Amino acid sequence: MLPPDHPPVPRPKIGVLLMNLGTPDAPEPRAVKRYLREFLSDRRVIEIPALLWQPILRGIILNTRPKKSAHAYSLVWSDGGSPLAAITRAQAVALKDMFGAEVMVDWAMRYGRPAIADRVQAMKDAGCERILLAPLYPQYCAATTATANDRAFAHLATMRWQPAIRTLPPYHDDPLYIDALKTQVEAQLATLDFEPEAIVASFHGMPQRTLELGDPYHCHCRKTARLLAEALKDMLGARELLVAFQSRFGRAKWLEPATDTTLEALPGRGIRKVAILAPGFSADCIETLEELAIRGRESFESAGGTHFAYLPCLNDSEVGVAMLRGLIDRELQGWLP
Repeated sequence: MLPPDHPPVPRPKIGVLLMNLGTPDAPEPRAVKRYLREFLSDRRVIEIPALLWQPILRGIILNTRPKKSAHAYSLVWSDGGSPLAAITRAQAVALKDMFGAEVMVDWAMRYGRPAIADRVQAMKDAGCERILLAPLYPQYCAATTATANDRAFAHLATMRWQPAIRTLPPYHDDPLYIDALKTQVEAQLATLDFEPEAIVASFHGMPQRTLELGDPYHCHCRKTARLLAEALKDMLGARELLVAFQSRFGRAKWLEPATDTTLEALPGRGIRKVAILAPGFSADCIETLEELAIRGRESFESAGGTHFAYLPCLNDSEVGVAMLRGLIDRELQGWLP
């Protein structure tokens, strides 16, 4: 029994924190500028020395890019707000009661709100003595997975009484993930009113230098594509699952081939009907809904393409949530009653 004057002690819980990249609070230049300042100041994302990079960021980029990016966000913004935030929230809600009453599922963004530090603290305050940090990036990259974990660890460093911590490993080759992708892609292709002559798997790009420095991201993407192609071999037939990398930024050499140039080249090869998916994203966002579904279509059709389909991410679909549940359940073994 606690003495009468003892501070309240919450019942011990387990926390699961879904973490994704982030989003501005609104599709308008001021909010986008705040978001980009935080995102592009991350040393995991921009590995140029700060003394060289910050004058470029503050002098040129933050005074020109927010307006253009705000317009792109406005094209995909919904009544629920940013698609990435809305979908990540929906994933957390769908998982909320799947692990028992003693497990608390929450979500956070590396950049923007809700902030990772705030949600880790909220979990601790609610009695979570053990927390699984779950970066929702199938393929590991220092600029995504590591920086999300970094932010949680930085807040843990301020705590006197830290919870026990586990982190969700990358799941680029996990059978649960490949199976979910296969099921989703087959179902989506079955709804199209045309037969794609090529299928493109577009992953977010990274500077070539990250590969040379030992980051496994490129290898993880290639393995995901290879395993997915093997899983879809009966449906693909003689067609190849083409791999490309999107979202180039700056003058440095990036991973190739680029998605935009790949799409533009296909009609010249006689391929005028294409479907594209983004297996590096756990939730649809500006990079998929605006860059691929809108600008990708424009690039392809301008080059002579006639039929284009963007296949949505796993998101909070039944198959996507079941996959996340399986991954998380595995990582909670030994913690769950």
